[in-house]
Amino acid sequence: MRPLCSFADFPNHVVATAIHAGHELRPAIAASTALDDAIRLREEDPFTDRLTAIHGATVVAHRSRFEVDLNRPREQAVYRVPDDAWGLDLWMEPLSDREIQQSLELYDDFYAELGRRLDEVAARGPFVVLDLHSYNHRRDGADAPAAAPADNPEINVGTGSLDRDRWGAVADAFHDALSHRDVRENVRFRGGELSRWVNARYRDRGCALAIEFKKTFMDEWTGTLDEGHLEDLRRDVAGAVPALTAALRHPA
Repeated sequence: MRPLCSFADFPNHVVATAIHAGHELRPAIAASTALDDAIRLREEDPFTDRLTAIHGATVVAHRSRFEVDLNRPREQAVYRVPDDAWGLDLWMEPLSDREIQQSLELYDDFYAELGRRLDEVAARGPFVVLDLHSYNHRRDGADAPAAAPADNPEINVGTGSLDRDRWGAVADAFHDALSHRDVRENVRFRGGELSRWVNARYRDRGCALAIEFKKTFMDEWTGTLDEGHLEDLRRDVAGAVPALTAALRHPA
């Protein structure tokens, strides 16, 4: 089966990640899960890997967050009980210590490799990671009303761990480049472990924005994709790259 993640070359200073795009499970985890494919897919971030196709520097997960969640702190990265994952009945029987350890080794390997690659980028100059995700807004059911737009922006920019004094111009550049859409900051999400890790590790050398797209580009209950809508979003993110690159030259 495919590895946990694939890393494309990092030739520039804008890196896009889709660490919840994956759906695959290694055999031992697949044999233990109590979740069917449709439930897992609804809580993953399908198609976000295609949003990373903006400028060449990408990180895409192939394995599911239900194997190991790269956007949680290490001690929370393997879901064990329903409270870890939206109340879902996760396992037919508890995962063994061996399987948990194997998943955590994948987690450690991921952050070691990401750090190695970002260290090389940081040595060339300031950079930004766009940590791309998606979120559900029809949790009450396929036929129920969608969640209120006032509390659910089309694009949520999470900057909870960002040093805005240093990198605020980068966040503002992304917002301004997509200002024709409903883009708001820290309304639904403030960012998870990946953005926190980047912002803590690199501080004065680079930053990360956690970008959550509301699943208006797909049906979150059936998984059906609106190809045109997704491509419009991808073009908009790609179109922000020049503004991000300019802001990186003068971040403060």
